[in-house]
Amino acid sequence: MGQFTIKDLARKLSISPSTVSRALRDHPDISKETKRRVVEAAEKYHYQPNQLAQSLQKRRSSTIGVIVPEIRHHFFSTVISGIEEVAYEHGYTIMVCQSNETIEREIINTQALVANRVAGLLIAISSETTRFEHLESVIRRSVPLVQFDRVVEELDTSKVVVDDYKAAYEAVEHLIQAGYRRIGHMAGQDGIALNHHRFLGYRDALRDHGLEYDSRWHLHGGYREDDGRVGAAKFLAMDEMPDAILAINDPVAVGLFSEFKKAGLRIPHDIALVGFSDTPAAALIDPPLTTVYQPAFEMGQTAASLLLKQFDTDDDMIAPEKVTLATKLLVRGSSRPKGA
Repeated sequence: MGQFTIKDLARKLSISPSTVSRALRDHPDISKETKRRVVEAAEKYHYQPNQLAQSLQKRRSSTIGVIVPEIRHHFFSTVISGIEEVAYEHGYTIMVCQSNETIEREIINTQALVANRVAGLLIAISSETTRFEHLESVIRRSVPLVQFDRVVEELDTSKVVVDDYKAAYEAVEHLIQAGYRRIGHMAGQDGIALNHHRFLGYRDALRDHGLEYDSRWHLHGGYREDDGRVGAAKFLAMDEMPDAILAINDPVAVGLFSEFKKAGLRIPHDIALVGFSDTPAAALIDPPLTTVYQPAFEMGQTAASLLLKQFDTDDDMIAPEKVTLATKLLVRGSSRPKGA
């Protein structure tokens, strides 16, 4: 008979291949008795010297690589906390890198983590990432990869996202119901899936409520407060400004808020604002910012769990999963009904 595989051991022991795989890696969910039986069978059938070494090589290490656009962003720091909790519970540590919103750094980080033989990779792409050969290379090398929040839809990997279309639609619908009619959108970089879905939700909400989409009020920018300030200057220079704006995230909304107040505009009397992600700053400004709550901690937990699921199977053809988490619109003072 040829060399034993994990599936052969599983048949001999009448347990699943994934249980054998986890037992050989001393997984905490497997009982000591099962681990003992698996190790003894592996030795008996001469599995351990060859196939186990390959399994360990494939696993690479007990470190999970994480790449985020910015660690200082409250949303991503909370995602990282969720990832770390699940990783720690399963005997893994995490190594976190930030792309600083550039594809150049993202590529360097990806290559460095793979070179350090991480067990797998979790990534939210940068605002510049509209090409993704570096991520295709990770997949070709059989390094498990899970994307979260900002994802490349064309890549056949597991993904954890929120329903960006629905969240943006509901935010704009709220503004319309509150009496606003000239609703703008301070968007992120063009070409990123997340931005596109939020734009579609914004546009469709307008049209479904009988309002025209006006491209003058749809601006592109980045994801930081400074990008909001730059956007505010552009809005202030318009002959006719919007009376409400949906921002791509809370930092951009805070940047808009700051510049509009500096220009003497009253919020929401002169212009209403809605953000995205529910950062601590959203509740601290006056009036507090209406925003879309995203379950960042749960997103991190889910992304890590999907990655661990890939570690726990001997099947290279595991089907990618897409998990869509729910959001919630938190209505606050920055979008009070017009005239209230």
